[in-house]
Amino acid sequence: MRIFFLFLVLNFQCIAQDKCESVFVNGRVIDSLRPQSFYNLMVVNKTLGKGVFGQPNGTFYTYAQERDSLVLSVKGYPKVSFIVEPDSNCQCHVETYIERPPQVFDEVIIKPLKSLDKIKEERASLALRETRMVTGVEVLQSPITALYQAFSRKERNKRWIAAQEFKDNKARVVRELLSLYVVYDIIELEADEFDLFIQFLNINDDFLKTATEMELVLFIKDKYEHFLLLR
Repeated sequence: MRIFFLFLVLNFQCIAQDKCESVFVNGRVIDSLRPQSFYNLMVVNKTLGKGVFGQPNGTFYTYAQERDSLVLSVKGYPKVSFIVEPDSNCQCHVETYIERPPQVFDEVIIKPLKSLDKIKEERASLALRETRMVTGVEVLQSPITALYQAFSRKERNKRWIAAQEFKDNKARVVRELLSLYVVYDIIELEADEFDLFIQFLNINDDFLKTATEMELVLFIKDKYEHFLLLR
């Protein structure tokens, strides 16, 4: 009886020893196409809801329980999931190759800068689109038409639209001119500062159309220096 009881105790101890209290998980992720440092490698234990960071060379280690669900996460790469299966030494070694998916970029259209001569032509051709108005003697000949044009909402809208078109065309020409000045290191403007500087310039329509290149450069450079004081 004692021999049988001793056998049961020994057998239970053997079974208990087969069960790992914790599993040492270690391994490495490898990108064979583009060797690099993995500064954002993280080992996430989804079963416990915890995570640890790996090493820049792609190696990692952590402790887990048998059958825990782990995920290797590297920004820009597909995630790698696995279940902890310990060996006889209560260790689980994982070595996996990962590959970054191809990057797809949006189409970029590069427009060449216009020449000063081309911009000069556009400056000279700036004009407010004509909206027919009854004036002078025509007012006496057609007073009803004159009153309609003066007070009609539709006619006012037409004049407002024409004014906005002129304003947009003027801003476009000035923006192209400023782009050239930035390239030539005459002024320094960030992309998000163009509209603000154009408003600050408040350049006169006639001056924009008739000024020489030198007059424009001196005017804009002087305004730019004042603009810097306000930034």
